[in-house]
Amino acid sequence: MRRVLRLGTRASALATAQSAQVAQRLQVATGRSVQLVTVTTAGDTSAEPLARIGGSGVFVGALRQALLDDQVDLAVHSLKDLPTAPADGIHLAAVPVRADPRDALVAGGARRLDQLRSGATVGTGSLRRAAQLRAWAREHGRTLDVVDLRGNVDTRLRRVADGSLDAVVLAGAGLGRLGRLAEASELLDPQVMLPAPGQGALAVETRAGSAELIQAVADALDDPSTRAVVAAERSLLAGLAAGCSAPVGAYATVEVGMSGLEIHLRAVVVATDGSRALAASITGGTDAPDSLGRLLADQLLEAGADRLLGERIA
Repeated sequence: MRRVLRLGTRASALATAQSAQVAQRLQVATGRSVQLVTVTTAGDTSAEPLARIGGSGVFVGALRQALLDDQVDLAVHSLKDLPTAPADGIHLAAVPVRADPRDALVAGGARRLDQLRSGATVGTGSLRRAAQLRAWAREHGRTLDVVDLRGNVDTRLRRVADGSLDAVVLAGAGLGRLGRLAEASELLDPQVMLPAPGQGALAVETRAGSAELIQAVADALDDPSTRAVVAAERSLLAGLAAGCSAPVGAYATVEVGMSGLEIHLRAVVVATDGSRALAASITGGTDAPDSLGRLLADQLLEAGADRLLGERIA
């Protein structure tokens, strides 16, 4: 294993911040220097909506190729961006302790969601967030104008500061890693908005076969509890045959049950116009999170989730 480890990261402020945190932990644990290597991805160079250019997975491909080409030794991703299908030659070496997975509302005047004016404009680049915002508005007899919004955190927050949008919704974990969580008006309760599968967690990938490096990264960073809950969430997403940009929310927690530790998994599939939603939950042992996710996916599909996933707003 090289004395200096090359860690691939996207160039955005958020990606760099979270990669720097991983690098620091690796340096302390292994005694090796870690050098950040910036990699430009397709998601960074396109202004098109994520759903149109292939979902959040467009942020991953270039980093994985850099691994395969031996340009970097490690790559750090927001785990919610990872496609659910395995990638040849790539190994998920560590899933560190998860940050708060809730979505954050940043609104003018520090307003909470239920304090937004009728017809308020709310920006998000996520079909999942947009669908759940529309569903919340319908349920509460409100109107929200949900608009597509791309760009880094600064760009999105600036749209609220300059008054061109009333609010934006983005991951609270990202704001926290940038030291900007105080700018959130509200962290949305999962009862209002279920997060994306894997949201708040990071993924550290290596080349398959790098046994010594894989072990070192796992020893330094991997959190078995986080790995288990996000495995359940991602297995649900895979079972629904839905991409990482689909209007699917899922959140799993480890809880103490009658027979010991259990995973409790909640999920929702929402029509993109917010008119219909299917919600379900399941509880099972921590030893088979993938099976738990697939079982819940089967329940949702039997209830008609595939029809909701096929709908799009023109």
